[in-house]
Amino acid sequence: MKITVLFRWCAILLLCPTLLAQSTQTGSTTGTTSAPARTSRKKRATVSAGDVQSLRDALAAQQQQIQQQQQILEELRTELKNRDASGQQAQQQAQQAQSSATAAQEKATAAESAANEQKDTVAKLQTDVADVKTNLVSTVQTTQDGQKRISAVESLLGRFRFTGDMRVRGESFFQDYSGCTGCFDRNRARLRARFGVEGSLNDDFQGGFFLATGSQGDPTTTNETFTNAFDRKTIAVDRGYITYNPLNHKWLSLTGGKFAYPWNRTPVTFDSDLNPEGFDEKLSFDFHGPFLQNVTVQGMQLLFNEVSKGPDSFAAGGQISSKWNIGHFWTMTPSATILNWHNADALLQASAFAVAAPTTGSTTPPLGPFPVPGEGPGCATGSKGSGLPAFAPCAFAPNGITNATRIDSKGVPHFISQFLYADAILNNTFQTGMKRLPLNLVLEFLDNLNANGPLNVGVGKQSKAYGGDISLGQTKDKNDVQFGYAYLRQEQDSVLAAFNESDQRAPTNVLQHKGYVNWKLRKNVTAGYTLWVGRTLNSNLANAALASGIKPGQVEPYLKRMQFDLIYSF
Repeated sequence: MKITVLFRWCAILLLCPTLLAQSTQTGSTTGTTSAPARTSRKKRATVSAGDVQSLRDALAAQQQQIQQQQQILEELRTELKNRDASGQQAQQQAQQAQSSATAAQEKATAAESAANEQKDTVAKLQTDVADVKTNLVSTVQTTQDGQKRISAVESLLGRFRFTGDMRVRGESFFQDYSGCTGCFDRNRARLRARFGVEGSLNDDFQGGFFLATGSQGDPTTTNETFTNAFDRKTIAVDRGYITYNPLNHKWLSLTGGKFAYPWNRTPVTFDSDLNPEGFDEKLSFDFHGPFLQNVTVQGMQLLFNEVSKGPDSFAAGGQISSKWNIGHFWTMTPSATILNWHNADALLQASAFAVAAPTTGSTTPPLGPFPVPGEGPGCATGSKGSGLPAFAPCAFAPNGITNATRIDSKGVPHFISQFLYADAILNNTFQTGMKRLPLNLVLEFLDNLNANGPLNVGVGKQSKAYGGDISLGQTKDKNDVQFGYAYLRQEQDSVLAAFNESDQRAPTNVLQHKGYVNWKLRKNVTAGYTLWVGRTLNSNLANAALASGIKPGQVEPYLKRMQFDLIYSF
């Protein structure tokens, strides 16, 4: 299109001189033409005027075309300017690209140089890595061996669990009555600490080892009194045992050592802090009927005095128990126990080591008594006139001797009764509809089948014990609360006084009431309050525990004993 426009402009420029020449020639001819010819000329002039008009029209058209061409040319100029601007921009971009390319080339050159330097470094690193791999292989092997040893230790430790508790107790005694000159209130603080570990030795054997505070001469308590000028408190082995409970015969359990009670019992026969020594064999069978859940039969042999030249002292017996579910609200566990004590008189002739008492008195030269190293409650002398010795060998009864005794012609003490316990316990748990408030009821009747009547006293055999304990609540979870009351009427020769409950008014020949409240403050912290209210049952009996000033035949006033406990367990 640009070429067409140029041709048109060239044609116009060529025609303009020709048209101008024709116009001039016509004017000159007109000025010199003669008159005769004017008419003819006039006619031609008329014709020429028409041509001129045609030319004018043509010129007008050409001028219009010229204007159009000028507009087109202006547009072309604008487009050229825009293209020039785009060209300049493109040139600038090209220059920038060139600069970038130059910079990239420089970087590439620098990178190539760095790469060449790194080749040497990489070669050195490869050598170092090879050395490191060699060292790592050795280290990994050593680490794996160490991990295997650690895993073996963890596996061994994982079979055991640590357990224990710490108890701080405040305790007060009150026994006052009209005319009493020797009645004094007593207040003391005490500590109990126990720690142990128990678990599986392998698939068939379990074992345990426990330490506890407490006087080594008193098996019925683990308490240590805050006294003796801040002296260190005694700690000793409290339990140590092995149990065989085969994986393929879970109904069988055989235990030997010093162990916690594996049979059902209450403090009527054995104090809760005492751990018996000897052997126990248990056969336990579970059932899945609607009522009967379990039947257990077991035997026990308890060794309490070994003699190198003479018969040993021990207790042997057995128990049968069962577990019943009556509906969904009553669980009942009845049990019956027979336990026969052999050569119990050895408890009345204990060595100085057993009682931590001197072996000579002030009446025998040289003068004494002389102190004996070690701890212990000393000799249990009983009441006035009993004839029991005050120096070893003497009676071993940490809480006082309240069984009936006699002295033979050689001056040797003996129990009037022998001891064969027939003990029946009925333990009941009732669901009240409130998970945290179950109702617990324990009933117990015990008869010493080998008891004899006391001498020179008009009463029958002192062989029976009647007990009951009722409580509401539990102490399993945080904020659990338990309230309870217990009653006990225990005759003089129902059990051996050396081993049963140590906190009641007297071991035997006692009428005892107990009220208690326990509150689980935290998962492992329990606060408790216990009130013991008891008195001697029959003050006429020999070795009866009597308050100061009370004579045989009088009714002893109640001794009140309060205990405030805070127990932390783990």
